[in-house]
Amino acid sequence: MTQDSNVLKRVLANAGTLLGGRTVNALVGLAYIAMTARGLGAVQMGMLVLINAYAQFLGDVAKFQSWQTVLQYGTGALLEDDRPRFQQVLRFSMLLDLIGAAVGVALGVGGALLLGSAFGWPKELAPAAALYALSIAMMTSATSVGLLRLFDRFRFLAAEQAVSSTVRLIGCAVAFAYDASIGWFLAAWAAGTVASFLYVLGVAWWDLARRELLQGFTLAGPLSEGLPGAWRFAWATNFNGSLDTAFTHVITLVVGAVLGPAQAALWRVGRQVADGMAKPAKLLVPALYPELAKLKATGGEKEMHKLAGQIGVMGGAVAGVLLLVCVLFGGPLLTLVMGKPFAAAAPIMTWQVAAAAIGMLALPLEPMLVSMNKAGFALRVRGAVCAIYLVALVPIIRALGLTGAGVALVAAAAAMALGMFWALRRSLAQTSAAKDDEQTCADRENGAKGLS
Repeated sequence: MTQDSNVLKRVLANAGTLLGGRTVNALVGLAYIAMTARGLGAVQMGMLVLINAYAQFLGDVAKFQSWQTVLQYGTGALLEDDRPRFQQVLRFSMLLDLIGAAVGVALGVGGALLLGSAFGWPKELAPAAALYALSIAMMTSATSVGLLRLFDRFRFLAAEQAVSSTVRLIGCAVAFAYDASIGWFLAAWAAGTVASFLYVLGVAWWDLARRELLQGFTLAGPLSEGLPGAWRFAWATNFNGSLDTAFTHVITLVVGAVLGPAQAALWRVGRQVADGMAKPAKLLVPALYPELAKLKATGGEKEMHKLAGQIGVMGGAVAGVLLLVCVLFGGPLLTLVMGKPFAAAAPIMTWQVAAAAIGMLALPLEPMLVSMNKAGFALRVRGAVCAIYLVALVPIIRALGLTGAGVALVAAAAAMALGMFWALRRSLAQTSAAKDDEQTCADRENGAKGLS
């Protein structure tokens, strides 16, 4: 068996491991969403959805995507058995998480108390929203996720979301049984976030100790020294992740602000089902990053290109099937799970699945850019698309209603895919030109030595 097939086999195996956990999570997730919908009704569920979207938005904006820093700078140190440098990467990544948590919680609590009514929930819910914003501290920590991906511990990561969804389901079931208010449903959702964070943190630190990578580790010590471009990489991946929220949490907040909580609930329900359908293909991405990082660290650039092409073909095939399923069975599925009032989300769900399908076709483009240390290219593309998208979003929603949000999402997904493809081609051309220049210089030096 060739190295190429071994790498692809590992990606598919790890993605399959994640899929097992995420399949359970998708089913449990639909269950707690359905419990919340039936317990609160469309309007109050819309308020809960808006508070959750607000917290997740700030969490994603504040998060430094430190898992990518762990992979980018920790892979080489781990392969070379360089414990001091690996611990330096760990220390730097933990600092990024701490900064993100402090900023996210401060903005979340302050904004919930002062600006909550602007996002679509009433003033009396401001204290509950502020308490929910404390969970942002758990959303901004990604070091543990990066460690488990680096250590190839995907079977543990597979349970991460399932832990969160199971805790939420139990909490929502209790709240539903006692006909509780929205505050108790919020508490159940927050408890899921906390449980997921503690689970991943515990497993990651157990694995570090088992590998004896914590021996001599202290919080005091060098941070980015000797890690070329570490801060630039951290900021680039942070901004890139922040911009991605325009296609998730920002659009939910905008729908709620323009059309009201009930329409935001329909958008969220459609998005939950669409994301669940697209999850099998999207799980190739977290399985892809570690392999690309290892190939980059060992000079396997040709293998990187081949692997990316294979993943793109697989993503495209899955995308077509999912879109067909949504068109044929979207309405009955929503009626069965959420109840008749939420069947109105079926048309918008089709647009959401179409956008996800385009994203699946372009699955390997951004991981390739990040792994080639060209995160800045991806950032510029995402920034340009998001700027146009956000400027156009409110007028489109006002003109076309909820359908306008779907149309805007599909157009943005197409623009993002084309932009990432252009950026990757440009990056590869630059890399090739730089290698040619190096080879020319080497040939000249060899020729000069021969003449002498």
